Amino acid sequence: MTLSDRSSLSRREYVRSLVAAGGVSALAACLDAVDGDGASGATDVPTGTDDPDSLPERQHAWNDALSSDDDGNVALPEHHVLVALSLVDHPDETSRETVERAFETLERAYEWSNEGLVFTIGYTPSYFERFDDPVPDSVDLPEPAALTDRESPTFDEFDALFHLASDRPSVVLEAEEGLFGECETVNDVSVETGLSDVFERLEDDRRTGFVGDGLPAERTDVDGVPDSVPEEAPFFMGFRSGFRESQATEDRVTITEGPFAGGTTQHVSSMDIQLEVWFDQENHYQRVSKMFSPEHAEREMVGDHGERLGATSELSDERIEATEADARERGVVGHAQKAARARENGDPLLLRRDFNTVDDGPGLHFVSLQREISEFVRVREAMTGADLDVPFANNGIRHYIFIDRRGNALIPPRSLRSLPPANPTRRT
Repeated sequence: MTLSDRSSLSRREYVRSLVAAGGVSALAACLDAVDGDGASGATDVPTGTDDPDSLPERQHAWNDALSSDDDGNVALPEHHVLVALSLVDHPDETSRETVERAFETLERAYEWSNEGLVFTIGYTPSYFERFDDPVPDSVDLPEPAALTDRESPTFDEFDALFHLASDRPSVVLEAEEGLFGECETVNDVSVETGLSDVFERLEDDRRTGFVGDGLPAERTDVDGVPDSVPEEAPFFMGFRSGFRESQATEDRVTITEGPFAGGTTQHVSSMDIQLEVWFDQENHYQRVSKMFSPEHAEREMVGDHGERLGATSELSDERIEATEADARERGVVGHAQKAARARENGDPLLLRRDFNTVDDGPGLHFVSLQREISEFVRVREAMTGADLDVPFANNGIRHYIFIDRRGNALIPPRSLRSLPPANPTRRT
């Protein structure tokens, strides 16, 4: 990918474009752009640990290591890369050792934090098909599928998905390039073992993005991103998300039984968003009604970009139960209001770690963790609202989003993260 013209972009816009471009040239340009300012460069990146056992057994245990906002909501790292991987050969003990040594290199190089690096590796149903044994019944990992009659997504058919995230754009670039032989060191730690002999990187399936207050409004130079994106909003559609009390806990999404206990499942949907229609054809009242609920709009509960909501989306049992009545009597229902109908005993089922993207125009990489993929499907069906008597254009935000691809994966516990067999009790 050609690097962006430095002179036409702010520094933040430029380094974000370099993360999207990827590659060793982008890394060099990124380090050059931020060298010495200490704001987002590789200088003063906190180092990791020589004791892997000091890190959580759960790969997805990010929350305690990440910072939080003033309301106690987890603040995801600003920069994200999803690297699609295809196995070169059938896994064996040598390749498993290679992968483990590579991941331990990253853990020595970078602190497990926003300022350092957090990452997971998940394995798709396609990966597990090569083994004689099936995945145990304690893991719910179906092939991805279209979930409404209005979508025809491409499905992830590669073997593994490597998710890297950091507040430092140079860190995600350096970590990725280091593991694939393009850097001899990462944060001054020698890379003695990489992934190139085990995995092929699939450049066409590489995905990138960003999340954080004010970052979407800086992308109005991209076709399809209107000037009306609120200045402080962390997401393109103009509102905060990921409220602490509206997210599943890491305990709730963790597999509790079987050989993969301590792991979780991951669903990734990549979607385009019609932002110009969302902002130009709808006013703030209508956007709040469709994103949250009509009552949120009527009572002015949200503020300009969700700043009045604190640690919760304020979806009480009464508001959730009013969804059918809102559809029938007000002719509009909220996206969050519909999805909340899938809660179990009042508790959310999904832990979302979404981020914005401009990979192919404005969009979202919807990343959710849940104990079982079927739980994601339940929430998605509730979110679809096919049971509601409401015009499609007023059925939450469905009118504005278009699913391009879907993929499911198992994120094993850390002790099984390196090329796990389908049945770890019978390593083949």
